[in-house]
Amino acid sequence: MNKRWTIEKIKEFIEKNSESKLLSTEYHGFSQKLLLKCACGTNFEKTFTKFKNNNQRKCEVCQPPKASR
Repeated sequence: MNKRWTIEKIKEFIEKNSESKLLSTEYHGFSQKLLLKCACGTNFEKTFTKFKNNNQRKCEVCQPPKASR
């Protein structure tokens, strides 16, 4: 069964699993980019799927993209 994510559950997940903070106030589905604030103070956008499943939990400055093969 699919878990229904609400903005409250997403905020709780982000606070428990990273140093980032959720700035978005609405969630409309898995393809929506959420606005987050990194521990360094930089704002960045990620979909919740990438944040949750791919461990992309910091801004591009603190966690640079992996080099392609």
